[in-house]
Amino acid sequence: MEQFVAVDGALSAAATAVESRPLLVAIALVAAAGLAVAAYRWLRTTPGERFTELVADREAAVVLMHPNPDPDAMAAAMGVAALGKQVDTEMTIQYPGQIRHQENRAFRTVLELDIEAVDHVTELAAEDVILVDHNEPRGFDGCDGILPTAVVDHHPGDGSGEQFTDVRTDYGACASIIAEYFRDIGAVPVPADEHASETNATRVVPSFTATGLLYGILADTQHLTVGASAADFDAAAYLQPGVDEDKLDRIANPEVDAEVLEIKARAIAGRQTQGSFAVSDVGTVTNADAIPQAADELIRLEGITAVVVIGEREGTIHLSGRSRDDRVHMGRALEAATADAETASAGGHARMGGGQIAPRTEVTDGGETDREPAMSRDALVEEIFACLSGDV
Repeated sequence: MEQFVAVDGALSAAATAVESRPLLVAIALVAAAGLAVAAYRWLRTTPGERFTELVADREAAVVLMHPNPDPDAMAAAMGVAALGKQVDTEMTIQYPGQIRHQENRAFRTVLELDIEAVDHVTELAAEDVILVDHNEPRGFDGCDGILPTAVVDHHPGDGSGEQFTDVRTDYGACASIIAEYFRDIGAVPVPADEHASETNATRVVPSFTATGLLYGILADTQHLTVGASAADFDAAAYLQPGVDEDKLDRIANPEVDAEVLEIKARAIAGRQTQGSFAVSDVGTVTNADAIPQAADELIRLEGITAVVVIGEREGTIHLSGRSRDDRVHMGRALEAATADAETASAGGHARMGGGQIAPRTEVTDGGETDREPAMSRDALVEEIFACLSGDV
């Protein structure tokens, strides 16, 4: 009975409020209806449409890649830049570090990618920054102070964009997400032997862009065989009509540096094995990009299900791991193996991981900088085997 009285009292109070303040009630109802309509429209808007609107609202923006960008990062960046060009936004692609791997250099050259290196935050070409293929800025002075406008990525992490965040860790490549954006806005891939005007489409995927995006997908999923989701296959199929097969072949089969072949041989000959796990220390290298290539070779050996290759360049230890063993999450294994080194940075996916251990630096009484290893390579090998075996 008391509940009925309370409800009746509440209804009476509401009726009194409506009678005494009809204008305020009407305004509240209109506002609520407006919010409902906005929410409905937002839910029906695809991520690609929302991202395109965000880019179109800017006069200029920077598409920022991670340090030493790979084909997936470069593909995603060129895709965002191509999209921005179609909505009259001035786009600049920038990156920290270097582009050393022969495949990466071929990607840049063959697809005529216009990109700029950056060493300091003051060198960024615009205030609005869009991160692709990573979700936290890193690799150059002042990067910690950047608040990205948007983040598009497929790696796990805590980074986010101020106005747009799209992180899909179930996707094998960031290029697949960008391809999906083009599909969301009805863009038509332009065949290599046609001009964009021949498609009669408002939005297009230029052949250079389609070729780059497909190669980015293939590179990050080992030709759609490792870590690829249904979305990656769908993206590849969508892009195919615009792919230039000649350019794709030139990127995939560049000339190989002699040191890369030598390091692959050293990795195979010097490998240590425990069961189906292999770890190889290739020693000092001048080309750190040869280390992941050596890991790609080792994982193909019969009887090997997980492998890590380590090497040292200018005092920094580089690690690259591959796994086709359901017991081994390579990213977590490398993170755990380097946890005791305060200068380490490592991680990755279940099938692929990498990391670096920078040397400790101390200033001596004489003012000289002393660089010491943060972790010995022998101790690192032992830790890696322990972590691969689940002893973490």
